[in-house]
Amino acid sequence: MKHISILVPEGDCSLSNIEGTHQILTEVNAAFVREGKPRVFDIQLVGLHKNSAVKKGFFSIYPDVLIEDLDKTDLVIIPAIQEKDMKRAIELNRGFIPWLVKQHSQGAALASLCIGSFLLAATGLLNGKKCSTHWDAANNFRDMFPDVVLVPDKIITDEKGIYSSGGAYSALNLILYLIEKFAGRDKAILCSKVFQIEIDRNSQSGFMIFNPQKGHEDEAVKKAQEFIEKNFQEKITIAQLASMVALSRRNLERRFKKATRNTTVEYIQRVKIEAAKMSLEKTRENVNEVMYSVGYTDTKAFRTTFKKITGLSPVQYRGKYQREVEA
Repeated sequence: MKHISILVPEGDCSLSNIEGTHQILTEVNAAFVREGKPRVFDIQLVGLHKNSAVKKGFFSIYPDVLIEDLDKTDLVIIPAIQEKDMKRAIELNRGFIPWLVKQHSQGAALASLCIGSFLLAATGLLNGKKCSTHWDAANNFRDMFPDVVLVPDKIITDEKGIYSSGGAYSALNLILYLIEKFAGRDKAILCSKVFQIEIDRNSQSGFMIFNPQKGHEDEAVKKAQEFIEKNFQEKITIAQLASMVALSRRNLERRFKKATRNTTVEYIQRVKIEAAKMSLEKTRENVNEVMYSVGYTDTKAFRTTFKKITGLSPVQYRGKYQREVEA
C-alpha cells in the first residue's frame, strides 16, 4: 500500500485541491474494494499544526498527522497556496521544507498543484528541472526561482519523481496522471469518467491571457511597450522602436528581453494574438477579417503564430470560446 501525504499548508490555501484530491484517491480505493482487492492508498492530511484556519478563518482543517510524527511517506501532494505575497507564504510554511527534502531523499515522490509549485521550488529540488504553475503566476515564479526551468504552457511535468501541474483545476489532470502511475491506467480512466475530468490534456496555452510585464523600471522599454499596444495593427519594426526611444537596436533588444522576458518580436506577436483572441470570442468576423484587423497579411504566418501561442488554430479557438446566442 502506498502512503499518500496531502499537505495542509499554513495561511490561505486551496480547499478544492485538498478535498478533491482526497475524494478522487478515496474513489480509487473504493474501486479496488469493489473488485474484492485491498486498498492501494493510505491517505493522510499532513500539517505543521493540529488546526489550520483557511479562507480568512471561515474554515478549519485538522490534519491526520503532523510532520514530526510521520517519518516516511511515498507521495507528497502540495496544494496551491493562495496567499497574495508568495514570499510570506513560503515563510509561513518553511517548516515543511526540510521534511520535504528528507522525504524525497528517502524515495518519496513530490507533486505540486498549481501555485503549490512555489513551496516545492523553495526546497531547491527543482533547480535545473522543469516545472509548471498557473500561467498568471509565471512572472513572479521566474523572479523568485530563476534556476528552475518554468514551462507554464504545460499541464503536467514529470521530472523523475518530482511532478507539477498547471493552474487551477488542471491540477486534476496531474492527480489522474499519478493514479495511472501508482494504480494503473484503468483506474485513471475510471476516475476521469466518475469525476468528468478530460484525461490526457497536456497544455494550458489555450487558457492563457497575455499579461504584459510592466513591473520594471526601464522607462524606455515601457515607452516601447505602450507604443506596441496602441499601434499593434500597424507594421512595427524594431528599428522604428529603437529610434523612438533613442537606443541602438541591439541595446533595445537586450533591455526589452531583460525587462519583459520576451523579445521585441515576441511581444508584438503576443499583443496581436491577444487582440485576435478577443475578436474570435466576441465578434462574428471570419478568421481572415480578424487576421487583417490585428495587422497580419500572411495567412500562414498568422495561423502558425496563433497556434504556437494558444495551442489551438483560430477556428478551434473560436469553437471553444464562442457560442451563438439563440434568438
